[in-house]
Amino acid sequence: MRQPSVFTRRVTVAAVTLAVAAGAAACAGPQDNDAKSDGSAQGKPQKGGTLSVLNTEPQADFDPARLYTSGGGNVPSLVFRTLTTRNREDGAAGTKVVPDLATDTGRPNADATEWTYTLKEGLKFEDGTPITTADIKYGIERSFAGELSGGAPYLRDWLIGGADYQGPYKDTSSTGLASIVTPDARTIVFKLNKPEGDFPFVATQTQFAPVPKAKDKGAKYEEHPVSSGPYKVVKNEGDGQHMVLERNPHWSEKTDDQRHAYPDKIDVKAGLDSAVINQRLATSSGADAAAITTDTNLGPAELAEVGSDKALAARVGTGHFGYTNYLAFNPKVKPFDNPKVRQAISYAINRTSVINAAGGSALAEPATTFLPEQKAFGYTPYDHFPAGKTGDPAKAKELLKEAGHPNGLTISLIHSTAQNRETSPEVATAVQEGLKKAGITVKLVGLEPNAFNEARWSVKNGPGLFLSRWGADWPSGGPFLAPIFDGRQIVKDGSNFNHAQFDDASVNKEIDEINKLTDLSAAAKRWGALDKKIGEQALDVPLFHPVYKRLYGKDVKNIVISDWTGVLDISQVAVK
Repeated sequence: MRQPSVFTRRVTVAAVTLAVAAGAAACAGPQDNDAKSDGSAQGKPQKGGTLSVLNTEPQADFDPARLYTSGGGNVPSLVFRTLTTRNREDGAAGTKVVPDLATDTGRPNADATEWTYTLKEGLKFEDGTPITTADIKYGIERSFAGELSGGAPYLRDWLIGGADYQGPYKDTSSTGLASIVTPDARTIVFKLNKPEGDFPFVATQTQFAPVPKAKDKGAKYEEHPVSSGPYKVVKNEGDGQHMVLERNPHWSEKTDDQRHAYPDKIDVKAGLDSAVINQRLATSSGADAAAITTDTNLGPAELAEVGSDKALAARVGTGHFGYTNYLAFNPKVKPFDNPKVRQAISYAINRTSVINAAGGSALAEPATTFLPEQKAFGYTPYDHFPAGKTGDPAKAKELLKEAGHPNGLTISLIHSTAQNRETSPEVATAVQEGLKKAGITVKLVGLEPNAFNEARWSVKNGPGLFLSRWGADWPSGGPFLAPIFDGRQIVKDGSNFNHAQFDDASVNKEIDEINKLTDLSAAAKRWGALDKKIGEQALDVPLFHPVYKRLYGKDVKNIVISDWTGVLDISQVAVK
């Protein structure tokens, strides 16, 4: 008799009945667990029905000013339209920015310090009133209010006067933020204090969603934000624990070629255990047959179960997001001030062991570049310190000898105690074991998540070596390289992401030059070249890029997973 289903073992007693069905289905033969369905075999998607969303984390702070999104978000994108948005297509095609409320992705001036947008005709809020550029200007301005903090910080840095603006609740002027100009109801102009060729990407964030001033209730606006998208909020309980969305009758597909809005209703429930979510999706009983998750991945054990079941494997969506897990050096701390020590550690890394600790090759791909392996970021292949699949301890020992450590050395590695398979004890142990073969003794120092983040983001007390990770706010090299390697972004009295405190004038200058480019393909090539140049400094050791694997219900159709988000796009899903 086969062993009980992994889903069966991990769910609560109340779910045992559901688990029996999953266990029975798992008797099928082996199947490639990288299967990805495009929904084409399930029939043409139709309008109607209710889509259920099963999540672990609540959709908290459901206010466009407070959400930190890229591309408009997932559930938020159903309610909040923005000037631009992500292209809703599979894979690399989904990394493109496209118009949403605007007629184009923006018209820059000669040096990209000014961007102009024109709204499409016929745009309406859920109550039927027209959407104007004054609503977009107000929506952005309220995101500067201290009461509505949490959103992306870029406009505070980029807009002229943004650093000192306190939002409309404290602003006594009648003009608001002067660097946002609305000459008429369909035209809006943004004046920046520096060139920003990536501005169309930033315009995808929910801070660019229109908000009618007359309906603004400050911090309570999240209870019923006014929809500009295909759905409106009819219920929001427990700060996003349970949300119900229904059709916005004034949304028109004529003005929105990105969202399909197939289901009549979307029911979002959060606070569920991840194992229970995967169990319910696997079983697909009742309403769960038309269910998805926007935040829960399959783990290694669950993937093994799925891989033995052809029907389940066909319902796994596979995605890639611009994200890198890496070892971070702080050269201000000895012995990491010596480049040869950093190079030795780079050669000694056993990436096969690290990837196994991260969940295996189905959930992690080896990395030798800081930029993710996607064209949109400017990915340029390089491996300055080729360690092979399992490390090169002989080369590492040679470098240690040159660095004055012929008998090896002892170092500490800071990691998180969170079981996330990224910065967690398993990954730290895999690094430790690889370096041991090169004569490097690694003492592991585990910190609870808050203390871990406080340590790795500190300039004054930053550790010399720690596990870290970085994901891009949009698919471009800028938000990946600049926060980590631009010397002007070193933060001495707050969260500092430039772990090496790296401040190179030529790198800073190149970042500025690339930011002037509005040709995104040309910019991508320059970002890739810059990544390769910085990589020679051995300021980090790229370890792996994560892969996302998520189940969806058996009645869910039209699966679209772009490389912008790496996960199923809820705006494309049908359940009939």
